[in-house]
Amino acid sequence: MQEIIISWFAGFPKELAMFLIAIIPITELRVALPLAYKVYGLSAFSSWLWSVLGTFFAMVLIVTVLEPIADFLSRHIKFFAKFFHWLFEHTRKRTNGKMEKYGKWAIFILAATPIPLLGGMTGALAAFVFGVPLKKSLPLLFFGTMVSGGIVLVITLYF
Repeated sequence: MQEIIISWFAGFPKELAMFLIAIIPITELRVALPLAYKVYGLSAFSSWLWSVLGTFFAMVLIVTVLEPIADFLSRHIKFFAKFFHWLFEHTRKRTNGKMEKYGKWAIFILAATPIPLLGGMTGALAAFVFGVPLKKSLPLLFFGTMVSGGIVLVITLYF
């Protein structure tokens, strides 16, 4: 998988490649940060920064443009109506207990958790699905992503 991702971004400036890899929902900063540090030779701080910024950029897109896109596609294509219904129900089931227990702080906890299928993008989806206002969700997502990046950086440096 690592070789495939590296080949996609061959010829890109290292920082831009890491930013773009961090945007990809499956990879996020969990893959981008170790690649930046170990393969591309970026400094620890630069690896952390570009990975966090890329993942956060994807989160901003989710919480700001998902609703109009989902509404448009759902109104015009039956498949998307079913897909978005499934996606929102799946997100509600995965995060509802956390939302009830921790309230808006669940967004931070989800974003700060660097585990596949539970992390930044799930936090952004939860913020969208549960209607957490942008003024509250974006700072929680950003700080959660910073923490997640810190965790991945420590693991990358010392393990």
